[in-house]
Amino acid sequence: MKLPRLYPILDTESLEARGIGLQMAASAMLAGGAGILQFRHKGHWSREAFEAARGVARLCRDAGARFVVNDRADFAVLLEAGLHVGQDDLSPRDARMLIGPGALLGFSSHNAEQIRASAGEPVDYVAFGPVFPTVSKRQADPVAGIEALRGCRALCSKPLVAIGGIARGNALEVLAAGADCLAVIADLLPAAATARSLRERMEEWQQLVKPV
Repeated sequence: MKLPRLYPILDTESLEARGIGLQMAASAMLAGGAGILQFRHKGHWSREAFEAARGVARLCRDAGARFVVNDRADFAVLLEAGLHVGQDDLSPRDARMLIGPGALLGFSSHNAEQIRASAGEPVDYVAFGPVFPTVSKRQADPVAGIEALRGCRALCSKPLVAIGGIARGNALEVLAAGADCLAVIADLLPAAATARSLRERMEEWQQLVKPV
């Protein structure tokens, strides 16, 4: 399978901290060309949170983009979405049993040992990081660095998604190190966030990462 070069993550905590509405952010990013969106909600999955995710799922369907839920296989099933799981979540094998063979499934890794182990898992892509320091995740794993990413590229036969502190200033370096796709949170959110500025930031990213 082939992922878009840019993998925007809608982190509800980051959006709330900047006063950015979830639906506005999703709509603007899709209008700017996003081919995939991940809904990342680390708090309690209340009915309100579920309805918010359902709204983003609907926007993605209308735009022809993939929609992925972070951590929660049960909600991914209800939303007919893809799923991304971490090292401490439901195992990829069990997650696959729930979401079915056709749904997109991603898996986080943080070192070479975990990359090797992912080869035997029924996942479609493997995320690796944090490549750089990140402020978007509480209790983040130790920074792996660009050289670790370069080394892990040779260990992974599946699409490799780099994550953690990736911004416009270092994106091309990460792609050159072997990443197939860049997962981005903070650098997609301009300081003065409006529907227009969010769309323009997404368009800027799309131009930056498009294949030469």
